[in-house]
Amino acid sequence: MSEDRGPSPSAVRASQAVRAVIGRLRRRIRAASGTEDINLTQASVLARLIDNDGLTTSDLAAAEGMRHQSMATTVAALAGLGLVERRRDPGDGRRLLIALTAEGRRRAEEGRQARGEWLAAELQKKCTEEERQTVIAAMAVLERIVHD
Repeated sequence: MSEDRGPSPSAVRASQAVRAVIGRLRRRIRAASGTEDINLTQASVLARLIDNDGLTTSDLAAAEGMRHQSMATTVAALAGLGLVERRRDPGDGRRLLIALTAEGRRRAEEGRQARGEWLAAELQKKCTEEERQTVIAAMAVLERIVHD
């Protein structure tokens, strides 16, 4: 699957195509979610906290693949909007956990619902069943790439 002399022309083309499509798709999905007042990283943090309430800034930074300092800025912005709050860890009072506020949970859940509905509707409207199966297969390939 890999060669010692660098990426093949097809790997370069695939890389360019995937990055271009993912960028456009992310923008379209974001527009569908009604979260124009927050950026993609902030929306991603809210979505991550739905399933993992009570993570540290370090946990979030690692999960998002970014530096701790950048995540601290992201968390501060979300706290300023009243979407997350910092709480002392009951097991270790020195640690601060980041958790969704009621408004943050509502926004995250509504955004997740809207994004899922928009993408499913677009796939239904613009793709054949065979094309949707191809998308599913392609996602398995991309998933393999992101999991070392």
